[in-house]
Amino acid sequence: MADDRLIVALDVPNVVHGMELAQRIGDAVSFYKIGLGMLTGGGLALANELKQEHGKRIFLDMKFFDIGATVEAAVRGIAQFDLDFLTVHGDPQVVRAAKEGAAGTNLKILGVTILTSLDRADLDANLIKPGALAEITLERAQNALEAGADGVIASPHEAAMIRALPIAKGRLIVTPGVRPTGADWGDQKRVATPAQAIADGADHIVVGRPIWQHADPHLAANAVLAELPPR
Repeated sequence: MADDRLIVALDVPNVVHGMELAQRIGDAVSFYKIGLGMLTGGGLALANELKQEHGKRIFLDMKFFDIGATVEAAVRGIAQFDLDFLTVHGDPQVVRAAKEGAAGTNLKILGVTILTSLDRADLDANLIKPGALAEITLERAQNALEAGADGVIASPHEAAMIRALPIAKGRLIVTPGVRPTGADWGDQKRVATPAQAIADGADHIVVGRPIWQHADPHLAANAVLAELPPR
């Protein structure tokens, strides 16, 4: 089985492109992320096919945020598909509702702290309270974990601080914003290499464009895996 610390983001328009990409990557990768961008392009169908017919693990990145009853109902609907990870916003009431929806299943609920594409100027524009971005991320992670989240999504820059929280023991840290050595940062503002992210406490790293935009996605995935430290 491939090293499941690497999660490849299938950030392509539809199920056809997603399956083609997964087939090109082949057995190099065992864990895929399917996000909101593919939801109207058959994302759930692709998730089910990769899970049930190809034995892949699936991270459904929906970032749910709504009133409790709606989040609970949405998560209960997702949970019936036997997927692995699901994201919701890390606000405590959202996390609690999501955990209710996932009750009795193996679906792991991950709370989003601060999106890796945001910086302090973005937080100011969004009326988020003053303070260092890292401190706010840490506080949001603490709150999400206290509300029962199975783990959190955070940039590699905050992974070490979150891992040091007593409540983070045994919980998952998943880090987007990971770029292989020498890769372009794209729209991410808080990035790290695969090795650094794992060293700082991440359980899983998410890599998208450096793999799916590569002429040989299988080769690109293996190159990322080669950067990971031994387990």
